[in-house]
Amino acid sequence: MTVSFSGKKHSSYEQIFSVFTETSWEKTRDKYPQTTDNFFSGNKNQFFVLPHLNSTEFLIGVGDQFANHEIQAVANKFSYFFRNNILSAPTLLSAPVFDKYQTEEFVKGLFLGTYMYPFRKNHPVWKKGFSLVEENADPSTVRQIKTSVSALCRGQFDAMDWLNKPANLKKNGQLSEHLKQISKKYGFSYKSYNREKCEKLGLGAFAAVNQGSATDAAFTIMEYHCKDPKAKTIGLIGKCVLFDTGGISLKNPANMHYMKSDMGGAAAVFGTMIAAAEMQLPVNITAILPVTDNAISEKAYLPSDVVTAYNGKTIEVLDTDAEGRMTLADALAYLTKNYKTEALIDIATLTGSAVRMFGDSCGALFSNNNSLLEMLLQSGQKTAQRLWNLPLWDEWNDEIQSDVADFRNISMKPVGDCIVAAKFLEHFTGGHPAWAHLDVAAMAFGKVNYSSEKAATGYGVQLFLDVLQNFAEKN
Repeated sequence: MTVSFSGKKHSSYEQIFSVFTETSWEKTRDKYPQTTDNFFSGNKNQFFVLPHLNSTEFLIGVGDQFANHEIQAVANKFSYFFRNNILSAPTLLSAPVFDKYQTEEFVKGLFLGTYMYPFRKNHPVWKKGFSLVEENADPSTVRQIKTSVSALCRGQFDAMDWLNKPANLKKNGQLSEHLKQISKKYGFSYKSYNREKCEKLGLGAFAAVNQGSATDAAFTIMEYHCKDPKAKTIGLIGKCVLFDTGGISLKNPANMHYMKSDMGGAAAVFGTMIAAAEMQLPVNITAILPVTDNAISEKAYLPSDVVTAYNGKTIEVLDTDAEGRMTLADALAYLTKNYKTEALIDIATLTGSAVRMFGDSCGALFSNNNSLLEMLLQSGQKTAQRLWNLPLWDEWNDEIQSDVADFRNISMKPVGDCIVAAKFLEHFTGGHPAWAHLDVAAMAFGKVNYSSEKAATGYGVQLFLDVLQNFAEKN
């Protein structure tokens, strides 16, 4: 993708995107005699096409009242709706109602709206380059937009592609090879432990989940190092269960095909790392992706098993379908023991409890640090990848007490499981002073414009990029 600046006039452009609010349309509609209020009035998500002799003009309405993230959503919808009509052509963006940030959000939406699974690199916008000029724009501003939009798309599209892949096309080895390739491309440090190594290291909770699988484990550590010696280091952990049958505690088969989405947290993490590297963000990232599936076999771990996690704590397994918190427990314990980070965030498609509580309106957020909590809430609101805070009260510890181990992996009560899971994970954070847990099952995989079925939303990448930029600004 290219976003370029030029001093050319309107007449030299093959396409024009003109953005209107309801009020601005009232002031300018006399210039467009081919339209009437019956066809276009500047309302939100209203589009109109005006063919000219040497160009095509697209009128796009955003309405009078809009949040910045809604601009991206409008542009995304427009871009998808006209995906077969938008060419890789010199194009003018005329949006006098937007400031710099709003313009960037609009351009993000235009390019994100080109996504189809699998991402079509032969789409005209990406294959030939798309030369977009904002009216009266400063060249440096356009260059900055070019960089950030291209970086976001590369990271988010990669995350979406892997989440959307059928289960047989994303086995442990296939994803691991991809992670090696992107590590080599972007200069990430990379190492991965198989099941045997995990058992030797004491990653017993993670290894237990993997032991029923026909494919080996890949407990993966990736690090992005920027060039700023004063940069802060942020720890990111993404749940990476490539397919979740529920194990011996078998899931209802009716919607089990959606369980290819159980790596949504990991996809958000490596998508973020790609985008951060493309943008050369002045912040360091240490990421752990505990890659496995949750399978059924004669070797699968069983309800009533007791396993020992990396931090030495023992866990009684009451439900093998609560495997995500098992893999995250070891990832949290390993990262906090072996790496120093300013903040630690894990993200997971973890519980149906969070889905029942919030639907697809927001993810559940838990944190032991008010500053990190507020940063995540604000970034979520800014990017429309929203979160809502839930408590970590000590009373919930009663729900995970075990008679035969330090903890059990679920509560026996049918309430508050997302809180129980967060409280369980807190015991594996090594007392980290700035930890947050994101439970995002409905947010990562849901209703999208490009698919009739549920599919990857790209949730988490824009959220994390904004958080990382906030940390970078504090350097």
